[in-house]
Amino acid sequence: MTADIGKIEERVAKPTLRSVPPTASLHEAATAEGTNTAEAHGTQHPIKIYLQVWGYLFVLSTMSYLVDYFHVEGALRWVLILTFMFAKAGLIVAIFMHMAWERLALIYAILVPPLCLGTLVLLMAIESDYTFWTRVIFFGKGP
Repeated sequence: MTADIGKIEERVAKPTLRSVPPTASLHEAATAEGTNTAEAHGTQHPIKIYLQVWGYLFVLSTMSYLVDYFHVEGALRWVLILTFMFAKAGLIVAIFMHMAWERLALIYAILVPPLCLGTLVLLMAIESDYTFWTRVIFFGKGP
């Protein structure tokens, strides 16, 4: 009987912890460990990262402005502007939207659909070019 009381005292004195799968979110891990969820969601990143990204965004915006200021024309202009635009968007999504610190599944859920749409738009552009030249060849250049 004293052995049973000792086991009961151990169970009461020792809090039970649920096992947390390795892919659990911060909220699930905090709840399982009995900690405050506000502490789990209060992850702070150094301000230095945000200031560096702000500086990079300023430099990229300046370079984008300089493309127009120096009257760069043609395909080079569009390549430069789109390159700067995608670099700025990538920095904003990665750092300011905290995507760099998220799980891979969430990153895929956000980035894959626009990439699929972009691929479909590219395929439609290729198809439209084919259709245009087929019409030019068979019907002539028009009026």
